[in-house]
Amino acid sequence: MTHAIVLVEAEQAALATLGEALAGVDGVAEAYSVTGDWDFACLVRVRAPEDVSKVVQHQLAQLAGIRRTHTMLAFEVFSRHDLEALFSIGA
Repeated sequence: MTHAIVLVEAEQAALATLGEALAGVDGVAEAYSVTGDWDFACLVRVRAPEDVSKVVQHQLAQLAGIRRTHTMLAFEVFSRHDLEALFSIGA
């Protein structure tokens, strides 16, 4: 499994509706509205690294209202949630 974080800068007119559109893209596991220089952060989960570019270039970039994106490929995944689930088995 390959994970990536995609930051999205949106056009002002798209802020109210773009979050749902981002979350509806195949490969986007979660989409968050965020503060700071970016408007949204998307967690992308796909089978292979080359699938990240398919999600970003062929799906996200086609959505109306996206001004620009910045993609960060994750090397390793650390999740407190996963650790808690592992240790709570049988409890």
